[in-house]
Amino acid sequence: MSEFAPICIYLVISLLVSLIPLGLPFPFSSNSSTYPEKLSAYECGFDPFGDARSRFDIRFYLVSILFIIPDPEVTFSFPWAVPPNKIDPFGSWSMMAFLLILTIGSLYEWKRGASDRE
Repeated sequence: MSEFAPICIYLVISLLVSLIPLGLPFPFSSNSSTYPEKLSAYECGFDPFGDARSRFDIRFYLVSILFIIPDPEVTFSFPWAVPPNKIDPFGSWSMMAFLLILTIGSLYEWKRGASDRE
């Protein structure tokens, strides 16, 4: 059991570090200073208009997909952070294949005009 002590200590410290900032503001906050202007929705300085659950144009979703592509690219490129003599040829070529697939996907979206504005 003593082998797991550092892990348990780490878990307790990480829970405290994450939960203390969440609970710290509550003793200092008060609900007595609330007034209608503070509780109203804010929309660029104007009174709110329209329904918040209106349909979005599909282009918003296409742009979000365009921004998702670099995330796995960066995540799966971390193995290249080791010295080149530590990576075997299979690892190097698999990373090249992965980057090639992502590049083809990006070029396809660019060709289809996913990032064009109207």
